[in-house]
Amino acid sequence: MSATVTTTLPDGSTVALDEGATHADLAAAIGPRLAAAAIAAERDGELVDLTAPVADGATVRVLTPETAQGRDVLRHSTAHVLAQAVLRLWPGARYAIGPVIADGFYYDFELPDGAHFSDDDLERIEAVMREIVGEDQPFVREVHSVAVGLELFADQPYKTEIIRAVETGADEVDAAADGAGEVTTYRNSPAFVDLCRGPHVPSTGRLGHFKLQRVAGAYWRGDERRPQLQRIYGTAFESAAALQEHLTRLAEAERRDHRRLGQELDLFSFPEEVGPGLAIFHPKGGLIRKLIEDYSRERHLAAGYLFVTSPHISKRPLFDRSGHLQWFAEGMYPPMELDEGQEYYLKPMNCPFHLLIYGSRQRSYRELPMRLFEFGTVYRYERSGVVHGLTRVRGMTQDDAHLLCRRDQMESELAETLAFVLDLLRAFGLTEFDLELSTRPEGKAVGTEEEWADAEATLRAVGEAAGLALADDPGGGAFYGPKISVQARDAIGRTHQLSTIQLDFQTPQRFDATYVGADNRRHRPIMIHRALFGSVERFLAILLEHYDGALPTWLMPEQFRVLPVRDAHAPYAESVAARLRSGGLRGEAEDAAEPLGARVRRAKLEKLPYVLVVGDDDVAHGTVGVNRRGGERPERGVAVDALAEALVAEVAAHGSPEPDRS
Repeated sequence: MSATVTTTLPDGSTVALDEGATHADLAAAIGPRLAAAAIAAERDGELVDLTAPVADGATVRVLTPETAQGRDVLRHSTAHVLAQAVLRLWPGARYAIGPVIADGFYYDFELPDGAHFSDDDLERIEAVMREIVGEDQPFVREVHSVAVGLELFADQPYKTEIIRAVETGADEVDAAADGAGEVTTYRNSPAFVDLCRGPHVPSTGRLGHFKLQRVAGAYWRGDERRPQLQRIYGTAFESAAALQEHLTRLAEAERRDHRRLGQELDLFSFPEEVGPGLAIFHPKGGLIRKLIEDYSRERHLAAGYLFVTSPHISKRPLFDRSGHLQWFAEGMYPPMELDEGQEYYLKPMNCPFHLLIYGSRQRSYRELPMRLFEFGTVYRYERSGVVHGLTRVRGMTQDDAHLLCRRDQMESELAETLAFVLDLLRAFGLTEFDLELSTRPEGKAVGTEEEWADAEATLRAVGEAAGLALADDPGGGAFYGPKISVQARDAIGRTHQLSTIQLDFQTPQRFDATYVGADNRRHRPIMIHRALFGSVERFLAILLEHYDGALPTWLMPEQFRVLPVRDAHAPYAESVAARLRSGGLRGEAEDAAEPLGARVRRAKLEKLPYVLVVGDDDVAHGTVGVNRRGGERPERGVAVDALAEALVAEVAAHGSPEPDRS
């Protein structure tokens, strides 16, 4: 009688198999449909190939390509096929790494003789990739000693660099095997082998629904002092329909790109004279910012926040004390030497200043919680290659709050803060949220493990009580404490990290912040860091793309435009505009120098909420024709006073229309 192994499935059921059975055998034992769909497995939390043997007592999930982990396996396997195709077309090419990224993959190359990819090459590469898929080559895993690995990749310097790092004990990209000092490879043809931890699909024939998207430059290891390689980005899915849905979504995202909208709507720019990542806001964009900030100020004032202001620069000792120069120096601008050699830094964060405000005099427990709030502009050095429109900038204005409270107030204050954050975001038309809990970063954290455990448990309880999905982000916390991040979905289904709520036991200690309790003794407050929008710049970018530039009426710099049909109607058009402006609305009357159709089209391209047309009948009866943004057809004969009252009410209610989700 042969020996058996027993494995547990995700639903708690068990399956017994002959010793030596593989995960492919397990899938077949569960059912023929799963056996046909399976591409890899998760064994006790570790991803493995279907050819790996089943371990007795293990918990196993068989992965199919439509799952998140299955898609990652699919994409990583497709990246290998991309590398194989490039080497067929450019013999002697050097290949570096090809990891999975969000919604796709990339692979970095150095072509022989200084050759460069062009976008036109992508179609050629795809054609060879499809040949490889048609060859149905099996992915064969092999384990080698470091010496053999170095010999195998002797003509591939980027691979050998990774292997040598494995030899020294470093955990390098996708190379280390289960045994120390070993490397794994996957061979899917006699001519092509890649250094990889895996797993992979059983064979190239399981692939096919992919698209190469673009070519970009990328420094090896992300270091501009190292060679610049050529990166090919691509994506892959389990079906043609899923791939097409994704490509359609990408095209829609490109159409909504806030950088394009900012230029077309004359909102902001990035002049070369100023430098990368430093935005200049034009009058319309500046007004939108003011409207966002003013509404936020009103809400914060009503919620009991205290408004403060701090300077843009500070002497070095403040950031030594806060820990930023120890833990965040790479994200700060270099110092300016003033006052006989005194070092001044542009501030990367507002929290040290707020603690100075708190510590400016002795505090009583009766003053807590104290909620300090500031629209504070901070400066963070980002490499020029990663700045991106308003979403990744070097100068940003944060709606920054720092709440100091007693230990017994901590959980309720966190819960109230999270509720306030979600309610304010909903006022701007963002309604779908998830939460993410970022925990202690290993090797880059201050404070005791007990303090971190307490802070993480409190944040988890608050997040779970909010009734939203709560995902873990291991090691993603700041150096001083864990955080909850609010992830908001936009109109086309993308997720953006917006608000962060961080719990900090450490910084009040560094600043010796105290309060006098009811027992007449000094106690240490707890500090909560909270950025609601993240930054005004990034929040505006998200809103522009969410609404495709057609912001809610209350946020539009121009809310209406009155168009006379002919010059004779111009005086009446001016009177209509004046009536609407008297109610606090923003807009003008335009002259009739151009044909009416051209003026209407231009106003619609500018995303105006209300385009008003006046002619003979309107002059005679005190009415207007109303073209509402998104409306199917114009309304005729609308009384001016009734329209004014409706628009004023809409703006006062801060109404947010349902965004276009096409």
